[in-house]
Amino acid sequence: MNQLVKNLSQGSHPVILGGPSPDASALQQRIEEIGYVFIKFTDTRGGTDLGVRVDKAATNLSAADFSLPQGSVHIEGTLTLDYVPVRCIADIDLATGKGTGRLIVQA
Repeated sequence: MNQLVKNLSQGSHPVILGGPSPDASALQQRIEEIGYVFIKFTDTRGGTDLGVRVDKAATNLSAADFSLPQGSVHIEGTLTLDYVPVRCIADIDLATGKGTGRLIVQA
C-alpha cells in the first residue's frame, strides 16, 4: 500500500466539496441522480480530489437542507485509489462545503 492511501486511512482529515461544481445544489444532484461525488482531501500535497461511487444505503441526507444551503451530509462510497479498493466516509457542512473524511481499506 502506498503512502497516500496509508495516510488517508489513518484518522480523520479535512475535506471540502471537490470536482468541477463544488456547491450544495451540484452535490445534491450528484448524490441523488448521478450516484457519484467528488470529495477533496486538503491536507495532502496539492490536495487529493477523489471521485466516489455513492453508497446510497449508507449515505445520510436527513440533516441537510440543500436549498438554503445548511445542515450536513454524511456520504459513504467506494473507489480505487492507486490500485487499492477503499471506502470513503465524509461528513460535510453544506454552508461551508467543509468537513472531515477518512478512507477505509477494503479487503
